Formats: sequence, structure tokens, C-alpha cells
Amino acid sequence: MKSKKKILLNLHESCIIGTQEKAVVVFRTVFLCHLSNSVLQEIETSGKVYTNSRILKHLYDKKPAEEYDFLICNIYKVVKYPDRIYKNKDPKRGDLCFLKKLKGYNYLCSLEVADDGLTVITAFRVRKESYLNNYELLWSWRGDIPSS
Repeated sequence: MKSKKKILLNLHESCIIGTQEKAVVVFRTVFLCHLSNSVLQEIETSGKVYTNSRILKHLYDKKPAEEYDFLICNIYKVVKYPDRIYKNKDPKRGDLCFLKKLKGYNYLCSLEVADDGLTVITAFRVRKESYLNNYELLWSWRGDIPSS
């Protein structure tokens, strides 16, 4: 687990730290993790998940520092061990939304399906429980019944 944390911290240190708001950053893609077998049974993909420096820069510019710091240390947990997976709404970017409760808060990670796996699009703390009310539930770790 510590190595997954270090991947994003290294990307942050090499490409993001100290940049001005909306500054262009060097584009680097990194492998984040493989999806768990439970998730792979429900989602047709290679199971590989990637992220990149532009996504981190977006989070760095838009999220409060405390939330950003938490995300770069824990985003792999949201992706690898989600509590629920939802279909993302049109016209939002990303195909799937992974949700995980960590330290008492729900965190959402939007992922885009590509030929070689999934790419993290954005991540954030869900501040209102009602945020996902109109999203289609595709999978739940606890066996919740998906909406039809």
C-alpha cells in the first residue's frame, strides 16, 4: 500500500508542487493499481488503472489543501476497494464513479474506460449524501440491489 501512496506523491513532487494556478505541467502518466477481482467480475476492462499529472494538477488547483493531500495518499483505496460503483451521468466526463468511505467521509473517483484500462478523471469528497441519488448503482460491496 505504501508504494501506491508513493506513486502519486512522487508525481506531485516532480510535476505539481509549487506550480502557479492553471499553469501547464509536464504530462506524465503513471500506473495506479489493478482493480480487485470482485470489481473485475462486474466491469469489463483490463483492470489496470492509470492517472496522470494533468489530473493531479486539476485537483491541486481546485480542491482545498487538506482534501488534496488526503486524495493523493488515498485515491488508490477508492479505486481498488470501492464500496459502490455507479454509472456516471451524461454529459459528465468519465464513465464510472467509484465511491469509498474513508475516515468518516465518502470519496468519489470518476474513471474513464479506455482500451488499455481505466483512467482517473477526477476525485473529491462527497459533501452531500443526496449527491448520488440520481446515479445508477452498478455494484455494491455490501450487495445492495442495483437500480433497474
